[in-house]
Amino acid sequence: MPEENSIPGFSDPDRQREPKFGADGKPTDPLAGPISWERSVLEELAAASLKERRLARRWGIFFKSVTLLYATFVLLYLASLAIKGGEADLGTRHTALVTMEGVIDNTGQASAEKVNSALQTAFHDSGTVGVILRINSPGGSPVQAGMIYDEIKRLRAEYPGKPLYVVVEDICASGGYYTAAAADQIFVDKASIVGSIGVLMDGFGFTGTMEKLGVERRLLTAGKNKGIGDPFSPVTDEQKAHLQSMLDEIHEQFIKVVRDGRGARLKETPDLFSGLFWSGAKSIELGLADGYGTVDSVARDVIKAQDVVDYTEKESITERFARRIGSSFAGSLARAVAAGPAWR
Repeated sequence: MPEENSIPGFSDPDRQREPKFGADGKPTDPLAGPISWERSVLEELAAASLKERRLARRWGIFFKSVTLLYATFVLLYLASLAIKGGEADLGTRHTALVTMEGVIDNTGQASAEKVNSALQTAFHDSGTVGVILRINSPGGSPVQAGMIYDEIKRLRAEYPGKPLYVVVEDICASGGYYTAAAADQIFVDKASIVGSIGVLMDGFGFTGTMEKLGVERRLLTAGKNKGIGDPFSPVTDEQKAHLQSMLDEIHEQFIKVVRDGRGARLKETPDLFSGLFWSGAKSIELGLADGYGTVDSVARDVIKAQDVVDYTEKESITERFARRIGSSFAGSLARAVAAGPAWR
């Protein structure tokens, strides 16, 4: 017989509790009777313990989440400072550096939005003695290049005591040179590629191929020239004349910018504005550049402020991924179907 006051679940497993019977001979709850209060106490203790553990777990999750959010905020803040490249006013005397690299378009690192934002921050800093725009670009959008050029001219007028110099690395051609023309001086390497002062509009025509294959192009437009530039439709002489007129107009804008920026330093030749490009050494002879120099040498010897602070807006991981996966594909498809004018 088990002890009457033994605790259920904790008694010797080899001992069996004999069932109890009521006055009517029917079995009753074997846990009822003298030991019911013990079970009640144990249940309350177990429930209280479980509740305490759940509460502790919830508070633990809460504090861990708060800590994670705080750490994320700090990291994002530090990353934003690095991306902005000196957004805060440093105050100390230095040379400001902004890099314009790659094709000039409205989505990449060389977009007017990114370059102009960096230039504004660089000029606004009270410690900036002079600004260097480091260029390594084959050109790109005339509109984006023009926006950067205009902003450089505006900032130079607003801060007349802070000169802006361009340092060319591998290449400064077409739209890249358009922006460089706004600088006080342009410095190159003897092997840099400089120039390509011209405008182009490229595309493909498949009308001959379609005729050989027996393919009919069905294009409906409202406006007889709405399909101009369509690679599957022939181009009329009238359309060619219109496109050439537009390119010539943009080309003249380019030539004016170069003449205004370089002034008497420019030694014009019949080929200067033909779209040809030259070595850095030859560009100095033609007046397209002023001399040899690097970021460090210009900061040290020309601006006289050897400490260089980079204000370039860096591309985030999200932007890089979106640009490579989405924007690049869409941009390539758009250029293949309907290419517009470009400086490159």
